[in-house]
Amino acid sequence: MRHKDEQWEKEIRKEPFASSPFTEDHKLKVLQQVEWMKKSEEVSKGDSGESRSRSSRSSRPQVGNVSHKRRPKRGPLVAGTGALVIAAGLFLWIWDDGQLVKPVIEQVYPTAALQLSDGLNTNLLTDKMKRNVATTMRDDLGKQLKITKVEDLPVSGRIYVEAGSESEKEYAQIWLDATTGNLREVQMRREMQPSELEHRYLRQVPSLLLSIGSTPTLKPASVQRFVSMKQGESEPISHTTLALENETGYGEIVWQQDEAVSITGDLSPDQISQAALTDARNAIEALSGKANLDLVRASRSKDDELGKDTVFFSFKDNYFVQMTEGKAGMGYTVGDANHYEQDFADWEEIEAYYQELYNIQESLLRGEVEPIIKKIFKMDLQAYKLHRNPDHPGMVTFELESSKDVFQVEYREDGRIKMITRGEL
Repeated sequence: MRHKDEQWEKEIRKEPFASSPFTEDHKLKVLQQVEWMKKSEEVSKGDSGESRSRSSRSSRPQVGNVSHKRRPKRGPLVAGTGALVIAAGLFLWIWDDGQLVKPVIEQVYPTAALQLSDGLNTNLLTDKMKRNVATTMRDDLGKQLKITKVEDLPVSGRIYVEAGSESEKEYAQIWLDATTGNLREVQMRREMQPSELEHRYLRQVPSLLLSIGSTPTLKPASVQRFVSMKQGESEPISHTTLALENETGYGEIVWQQDEAVSITGDLSPDQISQAALTDARNAIEALSGKANLDLVRASRSKDDELGKDTVFFSFKDNYFVQMTEGKAGMGYTVGDANHYEQDFADWEEIEAYYQELYNIQESLLRGEVEPIIKKIFKMDLQAYKLHRNPDHPGMVTFELESSKDVFQVEYREDGRIKMITRGEL
């Protein structure tokens, strides 16, 4: 037996897998899987078809929407008979565009990768349920979490499966139809290191940043993934958020399934519109009275889900301008981000302060805001009616009854203006 072990270990280390990692832990898992295969002939026959097509998961019909596309699955990298070939094949890993990502055993026999806590009533789970749980965590979350609860919900006709811990960063809840074994609802989350993110995402980062005029040198910093499927939906949908940063800036990319739907990043100096920058400086001067403030940061955010393209300018002394082009039209915000501390002894003083904000005289507000709006937007507010909202003291809106043109204004207790937003409210 030892002689055979040495043979298949040597086989694994041959080309093209010479550079692949192979540790004692890998070896132990291979031997465990070989033993499992010997004792699970029935399961292996039931699951073997899953390596050929994702369509075999009957609860997860293929959907024509492009955003639901899945990467193609590769089959085992070696085939044959005998203990040497089986052991070597179990060790070999699936390639994902140049990156070793998953062991073959998890691809061919996904239920073999299920991790179960002690004391679970696994009799509630049919083979089909186990396959659906395993493939959902594998394909959508990208990791098999240990199952900690299996519960029958007879009133709703469901089986509930919980994995991980609600208080931890990795957690999954899956509801299955008790009769058919099909997925009904899914809620999963996971945080991972950038090095754990699949290569098909990482390879997109430089080109996606360049597509919005950002610097491609931003580096991955952290990753969060959320997966959800509501009652009536046919497929779980995953959102993967990659935070990026370098010494001077930051960015973010969000994927729905494998498609980037939101990209944010610092603008390269040569990608900053000088006309927009001049306009922003003039807006800050109109708000604050300070001219030619130094630019601290310029960034762009393009969100296809919300249908918005936003450019953000941050200036010295915590002033900012945000320009948005969206489905609802143009949006423009100029603001003072400085925080002015208010010392309150108790809730009565806080309530009195809010009441003071709410009751500020309209004439005082108009006297403060009208000159600013006239300088920035070349408009007169006289025809606009002021509306207050008791739930938001310190904020009012000016609206034209005959149009959707709206100005939202935030102010301090003395009437000084903190922020003005036009459109995109």
